[in-house]
Amino acid sequence: MAGTLDQLQEKIASAKNALQKSASNVAELEKQFLAKHGTVNTLMAELKTLAPELRKEAGQLLNAFRQEVEHVVAGAKTSPARAGWTDFTMPGIKPNTDHVHPVSQAMDEITRIFERIGFIRVRYPEVDWEWYPFDSLNMPKDHPARDEWETFVIDDPFRHFKLGKMVLTPHTSNGQVREMERLKSTPPIRMINIARCYRRQADVTHTEMFHQFEGLVVDKGITIQHLKGTIDHFAREFYGPKAKSRIRPFHFMFTEPSFEVDFSCTICDGTGRVNGEKCRFCKSGWHEVGGAGMVHPNVLKAGNIDPEKYTGFAFGWGIERTYTLRKGLKLDDIRLLYSGDMRFLEQF
Repeated sequence: MAGTLDQLQEKIASAKNALQKSASNVAELEKQFLAKHGTVNTLMAELKTLAPELRKEAGQLLNAFRQEVEHVVAGAKTSPARAGWTDFTMPGIKPNTDHVHPVSQAMDEITRIFERIGFIRVRYPEVDWEWYPFDSLNMPKDHPARDEWETFVIDDPFRHFKLGKMVLTPHTSNGQVREMERLKSTPPIRMINIARCYRRQADVTHTEMFHQFEGLVVDKGITIQHLKGTIDHFAREFYGPKAKSRIRPFHFMFTEPSFEVDFSCTICDGTGRVNGEKCRFCKSGWHEVGGAGMVHPNVLKAGNIDPEKYTGFAFGWGIERTYTLRKGLKLDDIRLLYSGDMRFLEQF
C-alpha cells in the first residue's frame, strides 16, 4: 500500500522530537540517526512507497531533516559539555571586546610619565567661572589678551558677583589657582591636570573640543632649567630617545618669561617637506604643541602664595596635537580622531 506525504511528515516530526530528547553523546547520536539502519536512512527508504509526483517534496523534507541531524551531531563533537565531559584544563574563549580610544591611551601614558617624576594627577572643571581661566591668570576683564582664546560663553543671565560669567574653559590653566587653593596656598606643588578644553577653532591641527594636560610646579628656587629639563624628559619618554624639543620666546599673560614649545615633526622627519611638497601638518619641520613659562607673580598672588619666596613653572599642551607627532602615526589631520570612522579607530 502506497504511503502518503502526511504520514511521512508525521514520522519526520516524531523523529525530530526524539532528536531533541536524545542524549548528547556523539556515538549514540550517530548510531541512532545516521547509521545504516538509523532513523534517517529508514525514512529515506520510504520514498519508494510514495507516488512519483510526491517524491520531490518528500525528498526535500528528508534532506532538511538529515541536515538538522548532522548539525546536532557536529555541535556535539565540538562541545565537550554536550558530549558528556568537560576539560577544565582548556583555556577559556576570550570574548570580543572593544579597545580604548587613542586619545584616552595617550592620556594614560602621559599620566604615567609625569607620575614617575612626582607629579600628582588632578582634574578641575571644564565649565568654570571666568575668574579662574582669565582674571586669576592676570587677564582682567576687557583685556585684549582674552580675545585670542575664542572662548565659548554659557548663555546664562546669572553672574557671580566676584567670579563673573560661566564659560567653557579654553585651557586647563584654570586649574592653576584652584590647585593652590586646594593645597591652602602651601607649596610644594607638582600638578598634572588633564581635561577637555573648548575654543572656536577647527582645521587640520585644531578642533572645537580638545584635551590638554597642564603642568604646574611651585617651590623655592624653581628656574627655567627645571622647566626645560621637564620638557626634554617628556619628549624622550613619549617620542623616543632621539626626540628634539625647543622653546621660543613668546608672550602669555600668566607666565613671565613665556615660551612656545615645539617638537620635531615626525611626519616629515623635521624637514618641512613630504614628497617634495610642504608638510601639510607642520609646514616647517617643527610642530608647536603649546605654551610654557615661569608662573607670573600675579598668578601666585591670586593663589595667596608669596612670589618673593616661591617661583614656579607651568605648561599646557594639547593631547591630540602632541599625540599626532608619534613616530609612524603619519596623521596629518587631527579631526580624524573624532570622525567616528571605525576604519580609522580600529587601527589603534
